[in-house]
Amino acid sequence: MSILDKINKENDIKSIPMESMDNLAHEIRSFILEKVSKNGGHLAANLGVVELTMALHLSMDFPEDKLIFDVGHQAYTHKILTGRKDEFDTLRTLDGLSGFPKRGESNADAFDTGHSSTSISAAVGMAIARDLRGGNEKVCAVIGDGSMTGGMVYEAFNQLSQLKSNLVIILNDNEMSIDKNVGGVSKFLNRMRVGESYNDFKVGLENILMNIPDVGAKVAKGLKRSKDSLKGLFMQGSFVEEMGITYIGPVDGHNIREMTKTFKKAFKLNKPILVHVQTVKGAGYKYAEKYPEHFHGVDPFSLETGRSLVRKNRATYTDVFGKKLCELGEKDERIVAITAAMAHGTGVNYFQKRFPDRTFDVGIAEQHAVTFAAGLAAGGFIPVVAIYSSFLQRAYDQILHDVCLQGLHVIFAIDRSGLVGRDGETHQGIYDDAYLADMPGLTVIAPKNASGLSDALEYAAGCDGPVAIKYSRGFAYRGLTVATDFSDLRAEVLSGDMEPPLDGKKKVAIIAVGNMVEEAVKLRDKLIMENGITPFFVSGRFVKPIDEKLMREMTGKFDIIAFAEETCEAGSYGERAAGIILEELSQLCTGNKCETGFNMDNFRYPRLLNFCIKKEKVGQGAVNELRDRLGISADKMYEEINRLL
Repeated sequence: MSILDKINKENDIKSIPMESMDNLAHEIRSFILEKVSKNGGHLAANLGVVELTMALHLSMDFPEDKLIFDVGHQAYTHKILTGRKDEFDTLRTLDGLSGFPKRGESNADAFDTGHSSTSISAAVGMAIARDLRGGNEKVCAVIGDGSMTGGMVYEAFNQLSQLKSNLVIILNDNEMSIDKNVGGVSKFLNRMRVGESYNDFKVGLENILMNIPDVGAKVAKGLKRSKDSLKGLFMQGSFVEEMGITYIGPVDGHNIREMTKTFKKAFKLNKPILVHVQTVKGAGYKYAEKYPEHFHGVDPFSLETGRSLVRKNRATYTDVFGKKLCELGEKDERIVAITAAMAHGTGVNYFQKRFPDRTFDVGIAEQHAVTFAAGLAAGGFIPVVAIYSSFLQRAYDQILHDVCLQGLHVIFAIDRSGLVGRDGETHQGIYDDAYLADMPGLTVIAPKNASGLSDALEYAAGCDGPVAIKYSRGFAYRGLTVATDFSDLRAEVLSGDMEPPLDGKKKVAIIAVGNMVEEAVKLRDKLIMENGITPFFVSGRFVKPIDEKLMREMTGKFDIIAFAEETCEAGSYGERAAGIILEELSQLCTGNKCETGFNMDNFRYPRLLNFCIKKEKVGQGAVNELRDRLGISADKMYEEINRLL
């Protein structure tokens, strides 16, 4: 019987002898490798915190105590130790085990996480809630050094400085976020990492003082109490101590015994504590240790070789964007690229390699990235800000206030727009229409395919004012590869016409947006094959400004007008287009009387169908599974249209 077999619920780890902990860590690491190699998931971050998580579970009681993981993609060991190891075969699958902490999944998950730099704010709230109701549970936040670039961290520290009770923050220092850490915070932590000389000096001096008769012990004690202590002298700029937060460390993040002793002591102190723990991202698996960026989030892979088992012989939209950005950069030296710690994830790495001096990685700081871009634009440059859809929403105010209200020429390259899939509700890019559609002066483009994305970037670089281009995760669609002209700000008619049918059949229009054009092609072809109906087929492409002229021209000429898009209903293209069509209908007809200038002989009062996401949040699963469940797959859309026909 393995040691891991004895872990079936919260706190079972405490029955395992300390001398068996290293073996348990090895078994957990092997378990994670086996499951992630089959299902995909976040690997390197989870391998790096096995011992750290075990030490926390030895120092805390669940579910009474509250452990908040920043981002949350490193919580696999926590899930294993809280009775969920038997569910790991369903990891990140439809209705399966989430890859992130979920309160609805277990009482041991204190807070739903998925985005960076939020854990300390949440932990401060929980600690103050505990104090207000007279509780005594432990509260702990685990945050990585990459997340320390997020501005919320410092807002939380400012509040934390007023806390007069215990809260423990574990700074998991592995020198990595998704890409290599950048900036002043990273340099500060690097100085802390090499602080052994200070630590050795402190211990040596205290030992010497303690051996001085009569006065030595008093002097040593006074030095410990002093605000201007040795740490202040030898670690200038230690902001945590200046804010009244006690710093402990660095501690070896793979030494369970040392961490457990440290954590238990930290939880006993009646004040905020920051424990600096050093770990190796990808620890225990040589390929993940050597290539931690590659093994951050992985598809199924071979354990023996580390190679992905998913064939990737097609370019992704991210690749198309990165290569086109380089091409534009060659032509125009004003073009600069900005990423928020996601150069590889967004494709900015192509530009970064070619134009390092014109590439800016600002760290996990989306708000700063947008206003920084606004400053560059005001200074005569053309900044391209590449951020995932679900992360860009953190900078809503900056997009509105600092870019759009000033009409600055900033290009937003919004990757992962639409359904992202297995990362679940915190990562689905389904809300961007809602937060972009009403931005003053912002042009929003959703290209239909790979060439459309290239053409949209070309257009955006050459125009004035702010432009957002949104595109999905995954392989770039290569169909419908006709030249695309964006200069007219109109929707693109792909096939069919608006003439009344000679055979008396129903008239159908399909307006698809962005990545749903590929799905709508299947719908169009099915209507032709199964029903003998050739739909009027349109790529909406301009989410804003919407092609109002086309919507008015279509009014009264179709029995069914269907909109297809991968976004939430509120603020969607279909919702806004339907408003235009209904307004036009009211102007055309009063009762049964037609207004002047419109031929009622072939008038058709349309049934408007908005195939979009009508749930407020969408969980995890493969994109095709989610589309089917949400009723926006080609088959589900056909079923509804065929029923009406």
